[in-house]
Amino acid sequence: MTARCLAAAAIALPLVLACPAMAQPVGDPPPAEEGWEMPRTSWGDPDLTGMWPLDTGRTPVQRNPSYGEQAYLTEEQYEAAREAAQTASEGYEREGEAGTIGVGHWFEYGDALRQTSLIMEPANGRIPPLTEKGEQLAANMESSWSDDYFYDLGDFNSLDRCISRGLTATMVPFPYNNGVEIFQSPGYVVMKIELVSDARIIPLDGRPPIPGQIEQWMGESRGRWEGNSLVIETTNFNGGTPMVIVGPTNQPIPTSKSMKVVERLTPVGPDRLYYEAWVEDPEVLTGPWKMQYPWIRDEDYEAYEYACHEGNTTIRAYIEATHVRFGKDPRAQLEARAAVALAGNRSTD
Repeated sequence: MTARCLAAAAIALPLVLACPAMAQPVGDPPPAEEGWEMPRTSWGDPDLTGMWPLDTGRTPVQRNPSYGEQAYLTEEQYEAAREAAQTASEGYEREGEAGTIGVGHWFEYGDALRQTSLIMEPANGRIPPLTEKGEQLAANMESSWSDDYFYDLGDFNSLDRCISRGLTATMVPFPYNNGVEIFQSPGYVVMKIELVSDARIIPLDGRPPIPGQIEQWMGESRGRWEGNSLVIETTNFNGGTPMVIVGPTNQPIPTSKSMKVVERLTPVGPDRLYYEAWVEDPEVLTGPWKMQYPWIRDEDYEAYEYACHEGNTTIRAYIEATHVRFGKDPRAQLEARAAVALAGNRSTD
């Protein structure tokens, strides 16, 4: 899959990087290419169909604080970022030559944008501070990254359990399986997500929202056309997914049932569109934030089956390897065993 992504990036990269390099104001999509005419479906809607891989994972969601309010890289910084991306992309070949297997065999970060982060508002490019309730929720968030011992399903987040990444995490680049394929029919747009095999089914017929008591992992979306832009409003979240991907360098950020996400997909040229997402969750965050970055259509990208963990046995294995083996208080048992072992060693001296 790495070779697949590199080949696609070689074709799409100049276009991907052209958008943020333009001198448009921060927060605005670039203008459509002069003379370009929006293609349309047979029933008259703007045609967004095709594969749109999110292969710009070398640009972080949140800005490194060292950049402050610097929204775009300088020429020197940009060149260094691209060199780092190129070095990372060669991991597969380096591991193959060394006869080893590591992250180079399956990480597909892609290239870097000129943006210093995917988040462009607020000005510091970071998710606003958590509310008091948000801090409490974050302190109790569990995942395979945060724990050493596992007792039940509550110790795993929705991605660990192969349910969903949720929003907005689903719509940002991941280290692998970044395919997003758009299908259209009269009255509907569907986004088929390669990772976790999510499918976002978005009606466009003006139907009312579903009742508020119906809650879903990915929320419930309603779409509409504003000119050539597809606008998607999503509510009815269950508050059970992290707002961004949890990992070794990402602090857990919770969501609540009050979260609302408004996305806009704006075509700006042949095989090019600009993606924006406004996120607000007053229960969890002290303010809203906005993410935006370019997408490039690439019909040569092939999505693969996302099996998550084969046979769905991994969660049980985690629990059995810690809870069942070490009991309710594994740390205390380990300390006791260490003390016994230490005492035994001393007695034989």
